[in-house]
Amino acid sequence: MESGELQDAVRAALADRGEPVSKLGYFCAPFRPESGPLADQVVKTYRGGRDRELLERLGERHDAYLACLLEAGVRVPETQFLLLEEAGGWRPVILQDALPPETMLRPQIEAAGPDHLVQLLEEAARSIADFWQAVADRPERIGYHPSIRNFARDEGGMIFFDTFPPLISYSRAEMGQLLLRFSESSLIRGLGPLLPGRIRAIQDEWYSPAGTVVGLIGSAVRLRPDDREAILTWARGFAETLPGDMRAEVLAELDAPPRLPAIWTATRRILGLEGKPNV
Repeated sequence: MESGELQDAVRAALADRGEPVSKLGYFCAPFRPESGPLADQVVKTYRGGRDRELLERLGERHDAYLACLLEAGVRVPETQFLLLEEAGGWRPVILQDALPPETMLRPQIEAAGPDHLVQLLEEAARSIADFWQAVADRPERIGYHPSIRNFARDEGGMIFFDTFPPLISYSRAEMGQLLLRFSESSLIRGLGPLLPGRIRAIQDEWYSPAGTVVGLIGSAVRLRPDDREAILTWARGFAETLPGDMRAEVLAELDAPPRLPAIWTATRRILGLEGKPNV
């Protein structure tokens, strides 16, 4: 599809958007058009504006991050970024091949028997560890947000579909600014400048190899509280297979069931976000 046709297709989809696929997103509510040329796509739109330089850099970083994920062996649905021209500005849009609902990892974990549950967690945790190993020698500041809600799984293994914000080459301060700039919540944007440290802290787990593994484990415990001991037993065994510093950090966090960081708990309450898959 040519650029102009793609822009027109996105505008038509926005004009006739149906129910969002997810209401969890901090940045947007993804939706899938009911008809038209984008009916096999999930459409993700973000706060637009006139800050063209920032938006163009965002697009460049998104393309770089997508390439980074693919080079690291992460499976990502076909994904493209565009700036939709609007009156007086531009709106970032991500188009991504839609995944079958039954492949979402969260409902699979909720429904799995004990043995299958451990298998799913092992696959997800191993894919996270493999990513960090693959990017370990890259010079850029790189992050990853492999929460259960951002994974799908089919016969080929894990699929990751969260490419926004692009966690590459932004400093901690710059990413903190993006968290404010692109939040859908006017309340967050209003309070953020008064609490910049708290907003910046949202990203910290994304840039911590151990933190991303512990985050997965904590989410699994919250989804399957009756299986807490089995999950933690598996998690301690998995942690022993990790390289030095990462192993020590994960094991240190497993003395008690991991908890969701307070900043995310507060943010979810403010925004009324649901714990559902984000696509």
